[in-house]
Amino acid sequence: MNTITIIGCGWFGFPLATHLVKQGFKVKASKRDPDDLAQLQQAGIEAYQLDLAHIIADAKHSSLFDADAIVINIPPGLRRGDTDYLAYLTQLKNFIGERQYQKVIFISTTGVYPSLDQTVTEQDAAAFNDSSDILLQAEAIFSAMQNSCIVRFSGLVGPKRHPGRFFAGKTDVSGANVAVNLVHLDDCIAAVSLILSRKDTSAIYNLTANEHPTRGEFYVAATKHLGLIAPQFNQQEQPSKIIDGQLISYQLGFEYAFSSPFKMLDAC
Repeated sequence: MNTITIIGCGWFGFPLATHLVKQGFKVKASKRDPDDLAQLQQAGIEAYQLDLAHIIADAKHSSLFDADAIVINIPPGLRRGDTDYLAYLTQLKNFIGERQYQKVIFISTTGVYPSLDQTVTEQDAAAFNDSSDILLQAEAIFSAMQNSCIVRFSGLVGPKRHPGRFFAGKTDVSGANVAVNLVHLDDCIAAVSLILSRKDTSAIYNLTANEHPTRGEFYVAATKHLGLIAPQFNQQEQPSKIIDGQLISYQLGFEYAFSSPFKMLDAC
């Protein structure tokens, strides 16, 4: 494997791309805004503009898609009310056409798991609401491809995403009992890099830190870490699911650098 294409080179995609360049791979990557291409080029990345909201007649024949492996990292934007996510992914699949890759990695989210009082594994995804239904349909577009792997990220933290800002200063917050499911950017990069290097991967992996403190414990500590006002939780409990992210460790020997959300605070 020599050439890797990354569709969506943003908060996760760009550091993944620069990591792979340092590992000696040729990396191609896309951005929607042509003004962002210079940053990619300066980092040794072969840069392409790709805006799935606008059909480009020759996109299907773009050399962007000619690679040994492809990583698809397009945030769904469902919380912002985006409604064209599946259409964009379908168009992307059409651009890929009949190309075959040694590895197809689709970045998804643990939002496919219902909030129940239980530990959930990769087999427990369900279309429990409109958003989860869309997410599972998105996964299905690429899971049908040969050599595909779906990677479901838990809540992402890292540079410019310090969890101490999530609930800072808020009052009457419910769910102090709810387990925290987070993963650090560095672990996401390491895990995807490992999957790219292995043929013997599962069809789906969760990525989440091994330890799951409660919101009441963690977010008070996280806000104090930044010197912000701690959230005030009420007594209303909520269902508390724990996402099991150990399959990738059992199968591929992956070791989380940040096994505890508390250890992530100094690296955000």
